[in-house]
Formats: sequence, C-alpha cells, structure tokens
Amino acid sequence: MPPKAKAAGKGRGPPKRKLAEAFPPGEVLTDTGKKSWKLGSPIGQGGFGLLYLADENSSKTVGADAPYVIKVEPSDNGPLFSELKFYMRAAKPDLIQSWTKSHKLKYLGVPKYWGSGLHEKGDKRYRFMVMDRFGLDLQKKFEESGRQFPRKLVLQLGLRLLDILEYIHEHEYVHADVKASNLLLSHKNPNQVYLVDYGLAYRYSPEGILKEYKEDPKRCHDGTIEFTSIDAHKGVSPCRRSDLEIMGYCMIQWLCGKLPWEDKLQDPLYVRDSKIQCRDDISAFMSKCFPSQDKPEELQKFMEEVKTLSYTDKPAYQKLRSILEAGLKSVGAKDDDKLEFSSALNGAGPSSSAKIPKRKRVVDYKEDSNDESYVTPTKKRKSPKKKGKDLFSRLLFPPSLPFLEPCFVSLQTLTE
Repeated sequence: MPPKAKAAGKGRGPPKRKLAEAFPPGEVLTDTGKKSWKLGSPIGQGGFGLLYLADENSSKTVGADAPYVIKVEPSDNGPLFSELKFYMRAAKPDLIQSWTKSHKLKYLGVPKYWGSGLHEKGDKRYRFMVMDRFGLDLQKKFEESGRQFPRKLVLQLGLRLLDILEYIHEHEYVHADVKASNLLLSHKNPNQVYLVDYGLAYRYSPEGILKEYKEDPKRCHDGTIEFTSIDAHKGVSPCRRSDLEIMGYCMIQWLCGKLPWEDKLQDPLYVRDSKIQCRDDISAFMSKCFPSQDKPEELQKFMEEVKTLSYTDKPAYQKLRSILEAGLKSVGAKDDDKLEFSSALNGAGPSSSAKIPKRKRVVDYKEDSNDESYVTPTKKRKSPKKKGKDLFSRLLFPPSLPFLEPCFVSLQTLTE
C-alpha cells in the first residue's frame, strides 16, 4: 500500500517523516519475490533512509566488496515508494538487457532494479529497495578537474546520456534532473556511467497518451535551478525536450566551467529569463560561455536542434548523436569507450574560476490522483547556501569505500 498523502495546506512545509532506525549487520530482508538479502554495514544516510552494503543471503558475512546496496526507510515515508514506481516499470534487468541487445549497445547506464519489499522489525514496518552498487559521481570528478572536463569526455558523456534518455523516454518516463551529481561511475568499470536519482521522474506518456502542456504556478522552478528546463521554470510538467535541454546545459557547463546565470541562482525568475534569452539567441549564449576561445559548434547545433522541439515532439535521437559524433571528429577524437578525466584543453577552457554554491532541493512528495509516478513538489526550493562539503556524499563515498547514491532519489541533499 502506498503511504497516505496529506493535503497540502497554505504555508505548509514538507510533511514530517520518520527517521529509519539502524539494523545490525546480518539482518535478512525478504523481497516481494521471496528472495532473501543480507545487510552488511550501514554506509550512509540519504534523506530519511539508511543505506547498507548488501548481498544475496548466505552463510557468509557481507563484506566491503558487496555488489549491492539496500535503501531502507519507514514505510509511511513517500520518497522511496515514488521512486520504486519508475524502477518497477522501467528498470527490470530483462527489460534493460533486451534493449541493450536490440540497440547493439555495450551497456545501458540505467540502474537495474533487483527487488523491493516491506520488512517488519518489532512493531515497525520498513520499505526497502535493492540496487546495484556504484562508484564516485561526476560532480566530484568535475571539481577534482578544476571545473572543466575535456571536450572529448563531454561529448562521450553526451552520447551515453542520449542512450539513457532514449531508453527511459521510450518507457514513458522523463528524468527531469540530469546533472553531474546524478551521474555515477560503475563500481567495477570506471569507463561506464549511470544516471541515478529518479525522484523527479515523470510518466509523461502513461499507456502511450501524451500529457498536455499546462502551466501551474505552484510548481514553477522544479528541479535543480541552474539546469532545470524552461518548461519547469513555467510550472509545466517535464517532457522529452526538457531532459535534452537540461542535458545541453550540463554539457556546456562541463566544458566552460560555469553557466551565465550561476551568479544569481537565488533569483529563479532571473535564471528563467536568462535561459529564455539564451534560447532565443543561442549563438550569443555560446559566446557568453566561451568568450576567449572558439565556440564548440556541436554544442550550439545540439541546442539549436532541441529548440525546434515542441512539447510533445519525439526527439531525433540519432540526429543528436550524429551532432556529438561530428564534434568528436572535429577534435581528432573518437568514442573509444574510455572516460579520461584529465584536464585537456580541447578547444575550451573554464569561463570563470568562481566557485558555485551547492543547493538544497526541498521537495514535498504528493501522489498524483491518477497514480502516476510524478512526485509533485509543493514547496519552493530554498535559496542556495554557501558552498560546503556535501555531508550525504561524505557518508556515501568514504575514501576507503567508494560507493554510490543510487536509489535515494527524491532525497534532500544535506549540506553544512
């Protein structure tokens, strides 16, 4: 049963949620498919849930090399339930394997859903989900690289994102929150990248019926402010072009270091208007981002192509791939499946050395009346605070134990 959604009241903050209690290593959880999983050590906290190393149940102790993680939170909480809808509909291993094979991909960067269920401990009930274990996120790599990725790497990441987005779009969902901190390297293969955090994922086409364009002032600016789409700034539910627009902003930031509106992220109307101006004159936008070097023609063409899409249009994914592949060729590179993070100045450098503050994403989860998987944020996000180390990430990625932040989508980012 889903957690009950409380009616939103004027001036209300996010609903109060219970904190998960810690389970001892060795606790066994049984999912809805009757498969048992053994918990290892807790490795962090995400929002109101705890994260554990995990493995299939056996007589062995779950060690530091465990291949899975399990997120556990009180069953009355909403975030994990909402994310589960996406994973159960679109991320089952057989679905991903079939798509990967039919599209002749080496891998698909969508986390696999391995199981979920309810677990009783004393008089309390907990919801859990089993996920793959991952490595570091790209935001950490971006900061380590001096806030600049090599041009080849940016275009390779773009190609992997197109594979991911085409898959989730064809399975009736959009992600709505693409960004470096939601892109995680594989735990076993650092040349593979996965898109996680489906807390804002929206079922834009349930049973093949496209949602209509409708502006809702109560939902303006949903997402991560510097990347979120113009549609989201206007309170419109995300669509396929929204994901591609967000992806475009990410690629440009990764290459130049900073988007033009990042100095005023506290003012969402300013950010919205800046994005509209940039959409109306993409050439001028690119000149702002790359004032001291040649503009990457492929990224301008990418944004121009996204600009042509209407709210309900299906993107021409192969055309977008061809644009990025041409960019690789223009710098004498090819998509060799090797992600190299060293700072090579392939025609673009940081436009500014200014540090960018991190933000909290405050979301109030409310179930859609049509049982869709969109979680409606009913409280505006707070103004950014000064940059500090991400407590959640420190818990998830201790130096001796690279890990992931997989299923904890829809979770608030904890900052100091």
